[in-house]
Amino acid sequence: MLSARLKLDPRSAVGPINRRLFGGFVEHMGRGVYGGIYEPGHPTADEEGFRRDVIELVREMGISTFRYPGGNFVSGYRWEDSVGPREQRPTRLNLAWHSKETNEFGLHEFASWLEKVDGELMLALNLGTRGPLEALDLLEYVNVPAGTTLAEQRIANGRPAPFDVRMWCLGNEMDGPWQLGHRSADDYGKIASQTAKAMRQVDPTVELVACGSSGAGMPTFGEWERTVLSHTYDDVDYISCHAYYEEKNGDLGSFLASAVDMDGFIESVVATADHVKSVRKSERTIAISFDEWNVWYLSRVPQDLAKGLDDWPLNPPLSEEPYTVADGVVVGSLLMSLLRHADRVTSASIAQVVNVIAPIAAEPGGPAWRKSTFFPFSVTSRLARGTSLKVDLDTPEYDTQEHGRVGVVDAAASFDAEAGTGAVFLVNRSEREEVRVTIELAGLDVTTIGEALTLADSDPHAANTTEEPTRVGLRENPSATLADGVLELTLPPVSWTAVALA
Repeated sequence: MLSARLKLDPRSAVGPINRRLFGGFVEHMGRGVYGGIYEPGHPTADEEGFRRDVIELVREMGISTFRYPGGNFVSGYRWEDSVGPREQRPTRLNLAWHSKETNEFGLHEFASWLEKVDGELMLALNLGTRGPLEALDLLEYVNVPAGTTLAEQRIANGRPAPFDVRMWCLGNEMDGPWQLGHRSADDYGKIASQTAKAMRQVDPTVELVACGSSGAGMPTFGEWERTVLSHTYDDVDYISCHAYYEEKNGDLGSFLASAVDMDGFIESVVATADHVKSVRKSERTIAISFDEWNVWYLSRVPQDLAKGLDDWPLNPPLSEEPYTVADGVVVGSLLMSLLRHADRVTSASIAQVVNVIAPIAAEPGGPAWRKSTFFPFSVTSRLARGTSLKVDLDTPEYDTQEHGRVGVVDAAASFDAEAGTGAVFLVNRSEREEVRVTIELAGLDVTTIGEALTLADSDPHAANTTEEPTRVGLRENPSATLADGVLELTLPPVSWTAVALA
């Protein structure tokens, strides 16, 4: 059996864990909204048409902030279409996903749903086909208490109190050629700065996110961030990161090490932002909003979505990934990467929530159930509180095609001094061998294991399905012991484990 050792010390902190780190993302794509969170006539639907079974699972996941309404969809979005009497709302073309958008579900409906799942609204602005004026109109509609035309329109539409939206994304993936309104870093930086300055004249307290590159593999990456921040550094609070991972060509070893790529991605963006800070001699520090991340098999996305002027389907199923145990293990490790960078990554959104590349599946007219990726997110959101700790890790290594030589064991940890609780999160990337892990907890003053949960299976490609919705899930790890400040446990091959300490 392989062995690894960890040391944890509460004096060696990364930074406080912001609850926004456990955010989600809802886009008008496929069955994410219609047939996902909203399905009038479903046996569990409430008086507003929201699926109660989905609401319960979303609450169980512990999602804090919800980015809405896109995504690629937002770059063609007219927010005015989504408010007012439903019978008067226009049906539009969803150019991002070649489908129809009825606008039956809009801003007010989403805000009402958020109240039921106890979530914070994070709005994305259309800077693809629109600009500062439309952003100001939406800000006035949602945040001004009363006394203006748009604030009074909101009140007339049934919302007397402002939505009080704090976080705003200034567009989406504007360096992507697939994006409506795609433009250069220089052009985007200028319109983002103009929009941010205008919005702060209305509400100086808003928190603004500038678009980073849409992926570390983009030819624009790095230089895009530098150019955009050179325009917006004094105007925004965050720069965004987006990253999706998938198992390619059966290379499970590289896939399981995806967090190595995420670590490097974050550190590159931090270095670029701090370079701009140094050049500008600024006292401000830009944070990262990792507002799209997940496992997504982009290689499976149909390339023929656009079929003609007379073929615009209504809510077609898109990217409803089955998600295997290995996918769940990678999602758990990506969360660990976010925790390891909690000093700079203070907001993040798993993309998405229901049906579309989602941890929750919702059958039309049928049950909702948890996919493998649900489990590490829900447990990490529940246990990772207080401060993220640096982990002193000694682990065996193995070679990968994509990332070079990496550790077999990956780890992250948190400690809440006020509550006297801690948590350790562990991944075993070995495809065949167990690992016995010894963790020194000196200084944490914990004496009890609250729970030790592992996601693993004899088949790393096993998945929950409609026929077997509970095929995979969390199991108690009976190997965990804690004595004299030393925690020991065994990690199965291709597994994610969380241990709660008190």
